Amino acid sequence: MKADKEKIIRSIKIARGQLDGILKMIEEDRYCVDISNQLNATQSLLKNVNREILHAHIRSCVREGLHTDEPNPKVEEALKLLEKLIP
Repeated sequence: MKADKEKIIRSIKIARGQLDGILKMIEEDRYCVDISNQLNATQSLLKNVNREILHAHIRSCVREGLHTDEPNPKVEEALKLLEKLIP
């Protein structure tokens, strides 16, 4: 992985902590809107992490793959990932 590994790990650990907090909120029967807000925050964090990983992939693996005349599986792989993100 070419992304800033320490930053990614830190963000994923934060998301894991958020999910643990959300589970606790559900178990405690907390207000639905508060739970929804926490879910949105966690989704946003994970989306940002995914974006950073994909940017690093495109800047490194895909860029390296573009320096060849042969069919490029890295480009096709990146396009498939983008299709999943942009419905």
